[in-house]
Amino acid sequence: MMSKISKRPNKATKSPPVSHVRIIGGEYRRRLVAFIDADGLRPTPDRVRETVFNWLADDLVNAKVLDCCAGSGVLGFEALSRGAKQLTCIEPNHEQCRQIKATQALLGIVDTKIVTMEATIQHALPQLANTEPFDVVFIDPPYQLALWGTILHGLINHQLIHPQTLLYIESDQDHTQLLASFTASLEPLKYKKMGQIFAGIYQLKAL
Repeated sequence: MMSKISKRPNKATKSPPVSHVRIIGGEYRRRLVAFIDADGLRPTPDRVRETVFNWLADDLVNAKVLDCCAGSGVLGFEALSRGAKQLTCIEPNHEQCRQIKATQALLGIVDTKIVTMEATIQHALPQLANTEPFDVVFIDPPYQLALWGTILHGLINHQLIHPQTLLYIESDQDHTQLLASFTASLEPLKYKKMGQIFAGIYQLKAL
């Protein structure tokens, strides 16, 4: 006689907790951007964003923008809010990519203005190699992954930036040491330490 084995119902997979950060300027001012509670995901604080976007100012109008490690996506959405014409977000976390697309829908941003790539930065940059260079690039990776050099090498090697491209770099380390190997190729335009955050705007040096 065959024994009956009772099957336990599968437990529903819990979605990660969701938090929100507010866009601080432009068309979508005060609108919320949702992000999940994930390791290494920490939206740039309001005070830092206000400084950075004051630095960028009119350079965002009609700009083609790349957010290399999108995380919450708030830097990219802030750029669109302030006049950027097109945004590419790179984010490897599946759930967070869903949140970015949900925010896009909530804000009513058409697909021609935003591309979300679910990939690591190492896989995404080669896929972008045949596209037009970007005008503004955000480089704000999870600090513990130390991807700044990898990203800069990828952007330069795949010709994704030009001498007029503005590179925003955010870190938890002084940029003098962090970017020491790029001293010959990067020109610092703006730099400031805000609390524990080091932020700067750079361009490629003219040859």
